[in-house]
Amino acid sequence: MIESPQIVESESQIAVVINLEIPRDEIQNEMKPAIDELVSVLSEQGQSPKGHMFAHHLTQSKDQFNFEVGFPIDSPIRPVGRVKNGELPAATVARTTYQGPYEGLYSAWNKFGKILENQGVLEKNGLKPGKTLWEVYVFGPESTKDPTTWRTELNLPLVPVVS
Repeated sequence: MIESPQIVESESQIAVVINLEIPRDEIQNEMKPAIDELVSVLSEQGQSPKGHMFAHHLTQSKDQFNFEVGFPIDSPIRPVGRVKNGELPAATVARTTYQGPYEGLYSAWNKFGKILENQGVLEKNGLKPGKTLWEVYVFGPESTKDPTTWRTELNLPLVPVVS
């Protein structure tokens, strides 16, 4: 299930991130160690996340993921190994919230795109999708074992259509 999309302005957020370039079917094996590594480095440096975990997808591919997994933070960290400073950019985004298990995210993104297209939301505003997207994991397995209640915010950056 997804909520009605909105066009909003997101603010830039500094973050701590790990870049993962992995086959799509490896995501379940790679995410947990990356999250643990981020939390460990933050703890060692006396910081904690200042918001929900996110995945900022840098490129789109049917076979491969290239994304940064991260957390918003108050101030930059000292990079350690593959943990580095990053940022979720300020952007005009189409945003919705998906409720359900992570396995349904791909379908949720497709439904989100179809809603935007069918409603003409982007066309009316002279906008088109940018090259990246991000997910914010608002409520998930760290809070409950019931995946039907998990909530993921979907953010699709938008850019002006140039004639």
